[in-house]
Amino acid sequence: MRVLSYNIHKGIGGRDRRYRLERTVEVISSLNPDFVCLQEVDRDVKRSRHDDQPQILTELLGVADSFFQLNVKLKSGGYGNLILSRWPIVTRHSVSLRMWLKKPRGAQVVCVETPEGRLQLVNWHLGLAEFERTWQAKKLLNHSLFQENAELPTLVIGDTNDWRNSLRRGAFADHGFEHITHPISKFRTFPAWLPMGSLDKAFGRGITIHEAKPVRTSLSHSASDHLPLVIDFSLTKSRLVSD
Repeated sequence: MRVLSYNIHKGIGGRDRRYRLERTVEVISSLNPDFVCLQEVDRDVKRSRHDDQPQILTELLGVADSFFQLNVKLKSGGYGNLILSRWPIVTRHSVSLRMWLKKPRGAQVVCVETPEGRLQLVNWHLGLAEFERTWQAKKLLNHSLFQENAELPTLVIGDTNDWRNSLRRGAFADHGFEHITHPISKFRTFPAWLPMGSLDKAFGRGITIHEAKPVRTSLSHSASDHLPLVIDFSLTKSRLVSD
């Protein structure tokens, strides 16, 4: 199975600053993912022509199921996270990760019925401060909505803003997660035109990784300010859950 994580920057190019959602669609469709975890997806915002991006992306990419989480509200519309899935989403939850007066942040926690069994998938976008991200990781991993399917194979993925690579320690290590996007020298995704920071990260438990890499093409270098992250994986046999 293949998952793609991508901060699409509202469909606005990282260098040319032009709104071209069709570039985003082309990047994603060329990779043929089974799951798409997007951050910074606009809905009814002036800068993106008041497009309903969750609906447009769902329709153009031809997925079986989708789930949008609005995190940041603007004068008109707002933006947030979007999960697209080739297979049915069995349960879906939005978890607020906003810390006090900080910018609203959130995580999507879903359970998907895949051909290999059920998978718990988390798509999130974390804060800019290290203490904020540490708090957000602990809140997610201890949250009741995350814990209700904690026995399932689990993948946590998204834009972490983790320049210092500190998330792999602490809560994730305590909960038995593998840091998939390591070493960071191989997973630099920001800024897209000259990647220096490994901000788009993935953590897994109960899954087997076959390949993980940033997507470096001429189009992905221009379509957003982040490069996409693609991971090919399967559910670890010993943790498959049958009905």
